[in-house]
Parts: sequence; structure tokens; C-alpha cells
Amino acid sequence: MIRISIIEDDLTIRKNVITFIGFFDDLTLSSESGSIEEFLKTAAKKKIEHDVLLLDIGLPGMSGLEGISHIKALYPELDIIMLTTYDEEDKIVTALQEGACSYLSKKTPLEQIIDAIRLVYAGGSYMTPAIARKLTMYMKQGKKQVKHKLDLSPKQVEVIEGLVDGLSYKALAERLGISVSTIKTHIKRIYEALHVNSKSEAVAKYLQN
Repeated sequence: MIRISIIEDDLTIRKNVITFIGFFDDLTLSSESGSIEEFLKTAAKKKIEHDVLLLDIGLPGMSGLEGISHIKALYPELDIIMLTTYDEEDKIVTALQEGACSYLSKKTPLEQIIDAIRLVYAGGSYMTPAIARKLTMYMKQGKKQVKHKLDLSPKQVEVIEGLVDGLSYKALAERLGISVSTIKTHIKRIYEALHVNSKSEAVAKYLQN
């Protein structure tokens, strides 16, 4: 049985989700709240036993993004799915950085929300295609900014990201579809561009930027 809590201030949306959850034998509702403060007040009185939390962002009082850290402090193992109308890239990234594992639009059909709950409970992560696309575009833009700031070519960025991932020259060559000697040439030029003398220094400087 997957135990679900929901924090949503729109009563109609909250009741619709709760009603739909009730149609499935493997799902059960643990708690419902209209704000972070209400949720934390309930949690202070009794420990809520739950596995997955559906969390809105635009809430009265503390926002959902601000509330993630407070919730995680109480329930570090709780899987949080953002269910919100906000689809800005910065909010998506902030939610994931704070500890949410999935991000859904409120336009998502109820059936897909149930699929997301089950997938997250099984250890996965779920994003609607539109949200995933926005996150991908955000990451691509971040690479462009790093490239500009460090004066690295797109291929050099891919090479140094491989170093960050701890890949050997051979594994990195296989990932990028180029020879080991080409990898070594790229790394030499990366050292020159970053004004460093070792792989560890290059990785450290890249991560700082």
C-alpha cells in the first residue's frame, strides 16, 4: 500500500485528486493540508506515516519551494512530487535541488499522476514531457554559459564533464565516439584554456564555474 499525502490550497483540485486515489486498492491517503504551515502543525502533533507527497508551489504563507527543506528535515526519506501550475525553468531546478524527485503540471491527467506516484514509490522519477523539455533547455543554456565563461568549445565541455563523472580516457572516448588520442588532445587544450596543470585542477575549476 502506497501512503500518500497532499499539500494543495485549491480545495477542488485537492478533492479531485483524493477521490481518484480512492479508486485504487494499492493507494491510500495519509494526510491532506492546505498549506505548509498546516502540514507542519499536524506533523508536530503526530508523526505522519507516508511514502509520497504531492506538493503545490503557490501556497498561502510559505511556498512549496520554501517548504521542501522543512518537510525533508522531518521526513528525509519522503519522496516529493511537485504538482503545480508553475513551469518556469528556475522553479523546476530549485525544486529538484531542494529535494523533490519529480515535477508535474496540474494539467497532467489524473491517470498519469497515479503512474507517477507508483513510479516514484518504486524508486524512479517522473516528469511530464513539457517539463522535461524545459529542464533540458535550461541545462543546455547552462552549458552555453559555462562555455562562454571558461572559453571552452562544446566538445571540450563534453570531455571535462566526462572527467567530472570519473570516466577513464578509454570510457570517455567510447562515450563521445572519438579516439583516446583525440581525448588527450582535448584535455591538453582544456588545461591551456583553464590555466591548470592537472585533471583534478581542471575539474575543480570547471565545477566552480
